[in-house]
Amino acid sequence: MDDISLTTWFITILIFGIDLLIRIWLVTYVPKRRKPTAAMAWLLLIFIIPIFGTVLFFIIGNTKLSRKRRAEQVQITDMLRHYTKELNKAALTQEIVYPYDATANLATELTGLMPTKHNAAHILTGYDEIIDDIIEKINAATHYIYIEFYIIALDATTEPFFQALEDAKKRGVAVYVLFDTWGSHKFPRYKEMMKRLSEVTTDWRKILPLGLSFKKYNRPDLRNHRKIVVVDNTAAYIGSLNMIDKTYHRKDDISYIELAVRLEGPSVNNAAAVFASDWYSETNIALTNFMTNSTIAKCGETPIQIIPSGPSYQYQNNLKTFVSLIYSARHSIVITNPYLVPDESLLSALISAAKRGVKVSVLNSEAMDQWLVGHAQRSYYSELLEAGVSISLYKKPQLVHEKYISIDDTIGVIGSSNLDIRSFELNLECVVVAYDANVAKQLTARHNELLQHSKSVSLAAWKKRSNWQNFLDSIARLTSALQ
Repeated sequence: MDDISLTTWFITILIFGIDLLIRIWLVTYVPKRRKPTAAMAWLLLIFIIPIFGTVLFFIIGNTKLSRKRRAEQVQITDMLRHYTKELNKAALTQEIVYPYDATANLATELTGLMPTKHNAAHILTGYDEIIDDIIEKINAATHYIYIEFYIIALDATTEPFFQALEDAKKRGVAVYVLFDTWGSHKFPRYKEMMKRLSEVTTDWRKILPLGLSFKKYNRPDLRNHRKIVVVDNTAAYIGSLNMIDKTYHRKDDISYIELAVRLEGPSVNNAAAVFASDWYSETNIALTNFMTNSTIAKCGETPIQIIPSGPSYQYQNNLKTFVSLIYSARHSIVITNPYLVPDESLLSALISAAKRGVKVSVLNSEAMDQWLVGHAQRSYYSELLEAGVSISLYKKPQLVHEKYISIDDTIGVIGSSNLDIRSFELNLECVVVAYDANVAKQLTARHNELLQHSKSVSLAAWKKRSNWQNFLDSIARLTSALQ
């Protein structure tokens, strides 16, 4: 064997050995603190396309926010626990009784926020009507306004909202605004919108701006998907609505149907505390308006629990709450949500509920505004239908963007969270749990109203779909596991 052949043989063995060591290391590293499906999806991609897959994993493979943000979240949760103790001393917290005490205790442990008593919860529908309601409260503000949306755009629909903020600022009201960097930048008049915010607010910030600092690095597709508006200590809005025209300036004919809840009572301050935690994360400035304003009003008899979640937390707060509630169901589960891409725990909970005789009704939409998510969720329909889950699709071209759950017509959940892996793992979300039969029944009635404009999906018809459609669903399902 000549020297050239020996060198070539040595280099080949060396490359093979390094490649083998890297693969062995990745097999042990990738699954750490990762769900088996996600780990398998990443390893499959890495083994099929080694260089691309490995690079992509180290860019977006970590589902958590930076160490700095996670450390801040621990501090924030401790502060929320302290704040909850103060509410408890003021006799404003509520102990939840069986069968939902376990869920309430779980959420309290995860977030630091207990349910509060003496609240009123008003379910709001109608896209423009929700915005009008928010504007009405802003026009009455005297102390502070907190605004947080995934998307804020400047257009004909939102112009009155910006005008209301401008008028409030002129009255001396402190106005703070947060919006997600990625969520808002792609819409028309983005730069003009930011200039307008500088004119109508006390201060505003982009959430999760892209940065390359190692200590502060976050994977670029993490999002703050929360929608929170708080006005003084009088009203808080949480729901699915973004501050943009209902068409989202799309070129197709899709428009969006939204739902929000207006809270009054002690829960308003809990919503403000969530906003203040996000403000602190972006600015390192602690807002105290909601702590020093007027005495918290007692407005009703609805126990309310605010549940923030996201990649700054150790656990998936929203997912664990949803699963706990579904397992507590005895008679009915009503789900309205645009995106249902369940992980193993949620899928198992839904199938188990249907199998034990619970009536499970799921409403999605026929229109698909996100190709991958739309096909991924359709890949689960056969399993759900076979288990006895009822699935309905709201007819095109409108897309039902409302996000809520009603359990046994006894407890209702409303908020920004989709029922997909992105909302569980990658998005900062916020939901309201109302331990109130009246709220739950209103949500069920709304679900039934939407069913009148929907078509039911039958198992027999679904199984007749083309092989091409099934192929697309399977590819999208595999992609959705790459978290």
